[in-house]
Amino acid sequence: MADKLRFPVEFFGGPNLDQPPIEGSSFRALSRLTAKLRDQSLGAGALALALSDWIDARFVLAEPEVPRHQGIDPETAAMAVRSEWGLGERPIRNMVHLLEAHGVRVYSLSEECAEMDAFSFWRGELPYVFLNAMKAAERSRMDDAHELGHLVLHWRGGARGRDAEREADLFGAAFLMPRDSVIAGVTRGARLRDIIKSKSQWKVSVTNLTYRMHTVGLLSDWEYRSRFIEISKKGYRTSEPRPVQPENSQALEKVFNQLRQEGVSHGDVARELCIPPDELSKLIFGLVLTPVGTEPRGDQRPSNPPTRSRLRLV
Repeated sequence: MADKLRFPVEFFGGPNLDQPPIEGSSFRALSRLTAKLRDQSLGAGALALALSDWIDARFVLAEPEVPRHQGIDPETAAMAVRSEWGLGERPIRNMVHLLEAHGVRVYSLSEECAEMDAFSFWRGELPYVFLNAMKAAERSRMDDAHELGHLVLHWRGGARGRDAEREADLFGAAFLMPRDSVIAGVTRGARLRDIIKSKSQWKVSVTNLTYRMHTVGLLSDWEYRSRFIEISKKGYRTSEPRPVQPENSQALEKVFNQLRQEGVSHGDVARELCIPPDELSKLIFGLVLTPVGTEPRGDQRPSNPPTRSRLRLV
């Protein structure tokens, strides 16, 4: 099995891995979700939980501060979270940094799960979000906000069905693009070229801003349909005009920088977890910008430090 799966033999003799809760996980792209894709995602999630536990044993990360507002409408919940986090109505510079600053553990989906948009779950009192790092940054930001919606609105149990997905969509749109902010920032009936210019204010896709403008009454039904016909003709559903920079993980970047300074390599961490280095790379793909070394250091093994390093996220 080790030879065929290319995993260390020690992996199969180790303790059972904690699995993400199937019933408590909210999956996107439900229409394309097969049992195989679901199980692949949960398998990647199990490895991420092992890495998360390894990190939490050595570093002090932000404590979870994710409000729970089940039973209220998504827009009200989104504005409540903004208020509790002191955001007001200003645009959010970096969604990954914001989630991590409030205790959400963010990891990347493996390439085997490329058809999956994102998923999230509560593990006890710790919230987790898994993102598709191969998507455009604007769409990834909306995935972040969508999954935050699930964590806030559906924390008592797994979100199921189209109604739950729609609630998370509405939450995400309102969280990234507050109603009053959009009304003040975009002209009523704006043409597509003006929408493209305006989208950079909130770092969202042109389709997301167009939909939000229709929701808040800045586009009539006819204008909304016309804009989307034009968006489709120009190929903006798959290729984003004026793209923004991808977002990285501040927490994971600091963790692996600190480990490198202590002489602990990427390969060392993988050996501690009894997984191949490339599996570790998949969990942080697109989230860690600084290269991490994979060269082994002889028989040395990273030992648990006497005190946990405290990370400061800003």
